[in-house]
Amino acid sequence: MRYALLLSYDGTNYGGWQIQKNAVTVQEKLTSALEETLGYKVNITASGRTDSGVHASAQVCHFDADTTIPPEKFADAFNFRLPDDISVLKSVRAPEGFDAVKSAKRKTYCYRVYISPQRLPLKDRYSVRIKFPIDVEKLCECAKMFEGEHDFFAYCASGSQVKTTVRTIYSVEVKTQITGDVLEIGIYVTGNGFLYNMVRTLAGTMLYYSAGRISREDIARSIEGRDRSAVGKTMPANGLTLESVDYGIELF
Repeated sequence: MRYALLLSYDGTNYGGWQIQKNAVTVQEKLTSALEETLGYKVNITASGRTDSGVHASAQVCHFDADTTIPPEKFADAFNFRLPDDISVLKSVRAPEGFDAVKSAKRKTYCYRVYISPQRLPLKDRYSVRIKFPIDVEKLCECAKMFEGEHDFFAYCASGSQVKTTVRTIYSVEVKTQITGDVLEIGIYVTGNGFLYNMVRTLAGTMLYYSAGRISREDIARSIEGRDRSAVGKTMPANGLTLESVDYGIELF
């Protein structure tokens, strides 16, 4: 039987999702918890491989197992064995033919930053402090430049091996909140898939544009000319969170 999990984790202490030799990863912790539960090793597949230090509010995974444990009880079984920074929110029997990777229709990431006279330690774990002024109107203006189908070669980390760097971005939305003298900004990006470091570089480019450090022509050159020198800074991992994965059905 195939099972689906809705997972949340703080990525600070992990080398990303995928199991690797030189770092502790989320997949490693989850696989170990499942092996302890079932008594044998089972592979767990996630909708995508979040990078080192990146968080997830709603990662989706699947695994196959032959067990009498009710699907809805797996969440408790996992959480009993998982560290405090990883939690299985829900567990269900997966629909026929479901695959956490192949069945995904769209994903939404959020990159969070804040502007404050001083550094705020309670925000630094999940967002990045920006020290230069931001024009929110220009940030929203820049967001629209990335919507649609484009070649995001310039926004992909050098050396990445993918068949194509063309991706479709369905929406880029900027949300703000002001509390006293603190401005919080969330850049929500929804697409059919993302390249390595793509959202972090896209966020950096938007912030640079809003601060007047790069121009509309630079962004056009980065997309049409695949020019890496025309993009903004690749932002730190801690500001990025996988917010949701849409499968076109009510999975959980």
